[in-house]
Amino acid sequence: MLKQDLRPKPVAIFPASFDPVTNGHLDLVSRARAVFDDLIVAVAENPDKRGMFSVGERLEMLEAVIGRQPGVRIVSFEGLLVDYARAVGARVVIRGLRAVVDFEYEFEMALMNKHLYPDLETLFMMTSQEYLYVSASRVKELVRFGGNVEDFVPSLVAARLAEKLRRP
Repeated sequence: MLKQDLRPKPVAIFPASFDPVTNGHLDLVSRARAVFDDLIVAVAENPDKRGMFSVGERLEMLEAVIGRQPGVRIVSFEGLLVDYARAVGARVVIRGLRAVVDFEYEFEMALMNKHLYPDLETLFMMTSQEYLYVSASRVKELVRFGGNVEDFVPSLVAARLAEKLRRP
């Protein structure tokens, strides 16, 4: 007879600016949700960085494209990720990696977070091949120059980008 594992399931956080949310972000949410029963999709508020979309707009878009899935919370936070993680009892941070360049930055951040909050683990998830070259900044640049971004973001987000940048 197998023993039942009575340990509490870890809460995972997927933090990002989501300015805007891309299909690559949504792919990571879906894959992380398959591993964790409780996933917090957290929009990071950085007062030193002005995004294209307000935090409220980003939350609104995430809620529209992710919907109300059991076990998924969409929130915003400001300050240090480790402080927020501690406050909500999260033990895992989900980070997506597209290329080697991402790894160096994310590795250093993971080590700093581990130093500040030893119980916090960082789980690196490789980006799916079809989203390897997709980033929010590239998507915004494409829209600025009249490019079609429907393959890279949900249609709602593409429309909001076009509206923001006054493109048809």
